[in-house]
Amino acid sequence: SYIDWVMKTPWYQETEDIQDINEVEKVLNEDHFGLEKPKERIVEHLAVKQMTQSLNAPIICLVGPPGVGKTSISKSIARALGRKFVKASLGGVKDEAEIRGHRRTYLGSMPGRIIQSMKKAGVINPVFLLDEIDKMSSDYKGDPTSAMLEVLDPEQNQFFSDNYLEEPYDLSKVLFIATANDLGSIPEPLRDRLEIIEISSYTEQEKLEIAKRHLLKKERELYGLKAEQLNIPDETMMYVIRHYTREAGVRQLERLVAQICRKSVLKILKQGNLELTLQVSDLEDYLGKAPFEHTKKMDKPQIGVVTGMAYTQYGGDILPIEVNHFNGTGKFIITGQLGDVMKESASIALDYMKANREKYGLQNIAFDKEDIHIHVPEGAVKKDGPSAGVSLTTAILSAFSNRPVRDDVAMTGEITLRGQVLPIGGLKEKSISAHRSGIRKIIIPKDNAKDIDDIPKSVQADLDIVLADHIDTVLEHALVK
Repeated sequence: SYIDWVMKTPWYQETEDIQDINEVEKVLNEDHFGLEKPKERIVEHLAVKQMTQSLNAPIICLVGPPGVGKTSISKSIARALGRKFVKASLGGVKDEAEIRGHRRTYLGSMPGRIIQSMKKAGVINPVFLLDEIDKMSSDYKGDPTSAMLEVLDPEQNQFFSDNYLEEPYDLSKVLFIATANDLGSIPEPLRDRLEIIEISSYTEQEKLEIAKRHLLKKERELYGLKAEQLNIPDETMMYVIRHYTREAGVRQLERLVAQICRKSVLKILKQGNLELTLQVSDLEDYLGKAPFEHTKKMDKPQIGVVTGMAYTQYGGDILPIEVNHFNGTGKFIITGQLGDVMKESASIALDYMKANREKYGLQNIAFDKEDIHIHVPEGAVKKDGPSAGVSLTTAILSAFSNRPVRDDVAMTGEITLRGQVLPIGGLKEKSISAHRSGIRKIIIPKDNAKDIDDIPKSVQADLDIVLADHIDTVLEHALVK
């Protein structure tokens, strides 16, 4: 069996890459909408390979939430380059021999998964997908993540040594693509060898395009429907995305489209050859009642209520923050399941107001005789993150000075004790959610100006974006004159 393995493992057989860069781009764009960075990286790799005629393949790691297309883009890359595709799922692997193979002295010994997959591919330059690299764990049988260091180091992997073969094996021509949901679970030395491409959650517009171009077509074919038999207009599809799904990727959306197709097939067979066009009013019959509602903006300016912008793993949402005060003993109450970072932001906001009471006309207020209550609604949902500072400060000033906060303004940013506004993450998702909720002006930290290009053009056109480097700029735009 040893001789069998040595003979059947490829040592020099190669497939020829497709050299036409435009063709590769076309295939990648056909298969996937969005995912610009991974596509760009693959096309660059190909261009360099053509220019130099030799190149160690890069080791790419796609990181992002479930359902955003990390595994499927790897298959597209193989198809675009004209290479063989193999996959090893690393979820739950906790034995080093799974990667490196067993010594031949053991009974039932065999090579590790890397050599097994290479034998399956039959060539030395496949696209090799290492799925769920962050789910590997270690136990007393060794640490497989350490064994991966040799596989994934472009300097060493041309002499990869498998315990079973005991011959150095060249992995330098393999295009490794790893996928992970969470970067924090990948050990530091391993992360250092990977070229990390982060894939963020899809925006609603991207989901709509994916549904139109790929999902609907695929599900109609699967259930034997012709294009004219079932038509789902954009407005209806957008309603499904907004009110029936809450996810980063498109898996749930795909299930819902499949459910619509099944119900349509039943209707067509029962009532004869119909041509169905699905309206928003029909969705309840097909999918039941809508489970999700997005937070709506305030109806009118209110005192002590500010619209913050939140980043969730499903994209963005707006977050109303309420502040109330009443006679008491100087207690500071925070409710709404806030994490430590947000609690700290709240105390910074309050201390900033106390320290600058003359500047903001609060000198007559005895803070030690006032109880202050801060609440962030949806008490069942945990909230945390370093971007609520400006919202909390504005809400506290509004509550104490009786000046209402504008209902068409949303804000995000962290605050320091000196009133400086610090940058935040997730601006693209936050601004899309604000726009969806009917907000017309957003206030963001000045240091986030470089991220404005990430916001879709259609959203940018409708939003008035204010850059603030100090809390005074925020207050000027947020409070009703």
